[in-house]
Amino acid sequence: MACREPPSSHTCGCIRPSQNFLRLEGCPAQAERGVWQTPELLVEIETAWSLSGYLLVCFSTGYFIHDTADIVVSGQARASWEYLVHHVMAMGAFFSGIFWSKFVGGGVLTLLVEVSNIFLTIRMMMKINNAQDHLLYRINKYVNLVMYFLFRLAPQAYLTYFFLRYAGQRTLGTFLLGILLMLDIMILIYFSRLLRSDFCPDRVPSQQHKDKFLTE
Repeated sequence: MACREPPSSHTCGCIRPSQNFLRLEGCPAQAERGVWQTPELLVEIETAWSLSGYLLVCFSTGYFIHDTADIVVSGQARASWEYLVHHVMAMGAFFSGIFWSKFVGGGVLTLLVEVSNIFLTIRMMMKINNAQDHLLYRINKYVNLVMYFLFRLAPQAYLTYFFLRYAGQRTLGTFLLGILLMLDIMILIYFSRLLRSDFCPDRVPSQQHKDKFLTE
């Protein structure tokens, strides 16, 4: 089993320390490559398809299955329930791309969040090493805001706008809209935690400062 953070620790984007290097190694580049090679993925979210995008969705689904099993087998399901909820929703959405070859573009767009995770990981590592007063940390927290908006909030808002057309229908798109709206809530909660931790630290309880690196 991979080493994990203390049970009470949560990250800003549902990324645990044991995951980071596996996902950051290829996902951001592959997501950007998929969009670059097949720009139709940005517009024809339901019907556009590319081999690189499809393989990326398959890889990410496999990762979520592995990490979910890892959490359950290691007995950390209760402490890591946020991750389990996130993983189950992500797998439910990605299966539509794998088995029905639909909404592959939506899957690739959601995986653009991995670009933001690069800077969240830098933040996490510096917090672990108590380097919050370092110049790089102060620069990175502003970069985090920009990346969070560009690669999390903006794509999520675009996808939500796209999937609203399926509201009221009994289709796969309606099912994915439900998942997307729940993910919207999670992402906004994580964003508020990030803002509170880095820009309003006085409002974060002292116990959280002591026990959590990336609660916010």
